[in-house]
Amino acid sequence: MVHGKTTTANAILNNPMYSKKNGEITFEGEDITNATTDVIARKGVFMSFQLPEEIPGITVTNFLKTAKNKITGEPIKIFKFKEEIKQYMNDLQIKPEYSNRDLNVGFSGGEKKKNEILQMLVLNPKLAILDETDSGLDVDAIKTVSKGIQMFKTEENAVLIITHNAKILNNLKVDYVHVLVDGKIVKTGGEEIIKDIEENGYKNYKGD
Repeated sequence: MVHGKTTTANAILNNPMYSKKNGEITFEGEDITNATTDVIARKGVFMSFQLPEEIPGITVTNFLKTAKNKITGEPIKIFKFKEEIKQYMNDLQIKPEYSNRDLNVGFSGGEKKKNEILQMLVLNPKLAILDETDSGLDVDAIKTVSKGIQMFKTEENAVLIITHNAKILNNLKVDYVHVLVDGKIVKTGGEEIIKDIEENGYKNYKGD
C-alpha cells in the first residue's frame, strides 16, 4: 500500500481500490473501518477529488438531487432545491446553464473544482475532505474556492484540506496544520507552519 495524503483520504472513505492492513478508523466515536463508502457518506463524510470524473447522461442538478436524497432519506422539494443550487452557483461564479449540463463533461479544470465545492455546499456533510482542490487553479479560482469553503465551515462541521500549495490557505482561518511525510505526520502546529513553508519550502520537514 502506497502511503500518502490522498491514500489516507481514500482509506477513510474505504475506497475498494485500497486495502487496510491494520488499525481502525473512527468517526464521531463509531468504528467505520469496514463500513462501505455509501454508508460512510450517509454518516456525513464527503470527499472532493483531485481529478473529478466526467459522468455523461447525468446533469449536475440531477446528480445533486439524487445524492441529497440518498444522504437525507427525505424527498426533495425541487423548486426550492433549484433555487438553492442557483444561489450557490452564483456565489461560486459558475454559469447557471451548467446546472443542466452533464456532470463535469466539457468542464474546464477550474469549473470541475468549483463543482466539487458546489456539491459540498449542497450536501452539507459533517466532515469534508478536499483532496488538492486547488490543483491547477489560477489565483481568481483559488479565491472563489476559498470563498466556498468559508461559506461551508461552521462550528458544527470540519474541513480537511489536502494540498501541496499554501495559497488556498491564505484566505482561510486554519485551526491546525499537519505536515505528512512518507505516510507519517512529522509536524503539527498552526498558521506559522504555512508561513515557514511559503518562505523555506519543505526542507525543514523531513521524515525520520
